[in-house]
Amino acid sequence: MANSRQGEKKDGGFARLKQALTDGTPECVYIFYGEESYLREFYLGELRRKLVPSGCEEFNYHALEGKSLTVQALSEMAEAMPMMSERTMIVVTDYDLFGLAEEQREKLIALLGDVPPYCCIVFVYDLLTYKPNRVQKKLCAAIAAAASEVEFRPAENSDLVDWIARRFRALGKGIDRQTAEYLIFTCGGLMTGLVPEITKIGTYARGKNITAQDIDAVADPVLSAEVFRLTDAVLKGEYDGAARLLGNLLKMQTEPLLILGVLGDQMRRIYTARMAIDSGRDKRWLMEIWNYRSDYPVKLLLTAARRTNLGWCADAVKMCQAADYRLKSGRSSDGAEELKLLLARLGAQH
Repeated sequence: MANSRQGEKKDGGFARLKQALTDGTPECVYIFYGEESYLREFYLGELRRKLVPSGCEEFNYHALEGKSLTVQALSEMAEAMPMMSERTMIVVTDYDLFGLAEEQREKLIALLGDVPPYCCIVFVYDLLTYKPNRVQKKLCAAIAAAASEVEFRPAENSDLVDWIARRFRALGKGIDRQTAEYLIFTCGGLMTGLVPEITKIGTYARGKNITAQDIDAVADPVLSAEVFRLTDAVLKGEYDGAARLLGNLLKMQTEPLLILGVLGDQMRRIYTARMAIDSGRDKRWLMEIWNYRSDYPVKLLLTAARRTNLGWCADAVKMCQAADYRLKSGRSSDGAEELKLLLARLGAQH
């Protein structure tokens, strides 16, 4: 059975995993969760390479779907002795540990307390969200004693910039920090989404170094980047451009309510940026409020906020809230028209 790790720090599970791989001593039970699936898959692969020798996978490596899995079947597989290997590995995807019936839950508690030392079970939360239910105290205690919970979070900005540079170097390209920041802003901060974009951009770019123009030419921007450009166009008085951006989003069949949600969030961010300017607060205040990992988006927010005033920002937030209420309450059934009307009102007020 794995050693107790009650009170483990939030990042402790990830640090323990890395150390265990370095030392060659992976634990018996892991719970992998978090939004950075690229890192999750990478470390699943590292675990597999460490535990199961090449050519011995048939008897020693098992991948299971959690939806119809019983604890009995998992226990039998865990007890199976390794063949031509010191250990076995079982990966169970989307097994709702806290959604089991009482009988299955009791059996799981017993299994967690007696996992054979030669077996490593990894519970992977992919489509499901890992939400420990503190009401289930016995199961929580069993997990705390037997399992190492590993959260795969988005990388810190400086680490992500360095990782982007390494990926482009592997393609024979260079990229400076500012352009890497622009790529993160445009395509999001998850490695999972950045990998294909880096490949596309690196293949497209003709120059030695990647430029913002290369990114704009072939990258698929995330919704938050497109909505920022839309609001920025409104604040610049470029209403035709804002309407064109909205039209493109709608043509791509982006859900109007989703666009409205991101638009409302963006207006609140611009509002707080205008508050920061008027009250003499610096960018660090905004970074703390919105949990930004980099000052790059904060600089963009402050630039946008300087084009307007606090009154317009407050009105814009209220207009987004009113539109959201009309759609969710059923008072308006046409989301696309509601967005177009909102955009016209934002332009008329500015």
